[in-house]
Amino acid sequence: MYAQFNEQFAAATRQFADTAARINRLTLENAEAIVGLQLAALEERTSATFAFLGEAAQVRDLDGAKNLLPRGAQVARENVERALTTGQDVVNRNVKVLESVAQIAKGQFEAAARSANDTVKQAQEQFTQAAKGTAQATEQAVNGKTAK
Repeated sequence: MYAQFNEQFAAATRQFADTAARINRLTLENAEAIVGLQLAALEERTSATFAFLGEAAQVRDLDGAKNLLPRGAQVARENVERALTTGQDVVNRNVKVLESVAQIAKGQFEAAARSANDTVKQAQEQFTQAAKGTAQATEQAVNGKTAK
């Protein structure tokens, strides 16, 4: 009895640990990808901004400053667009990972439900067999008394 309980508990613990490891692996891979996306965007936009600042440092007159303003607005717009695009990519990746985690959890619940149903069926079969055995023993006992 205790061995069966211990085995069931150990199996459930192993299953939980395996599932947790899979989920952790998914989330760590996602975090790595997100950090990579954000660093790439930061590097790209920093390079563009410093290039613009280099151009701004070269301006010596008012006409140069007038010509620089549209370029500054373009750099600012591109920075905002890239930030928004990166943010959307991050959200999309997170949604995909959460869907994967939900599928893993759903699979675990379904497996637990199947296991519980199998255990219940096995217990019903054992009960039915025990009841038949008891009925047969009772019938034999009754038949044995009537024969005397």
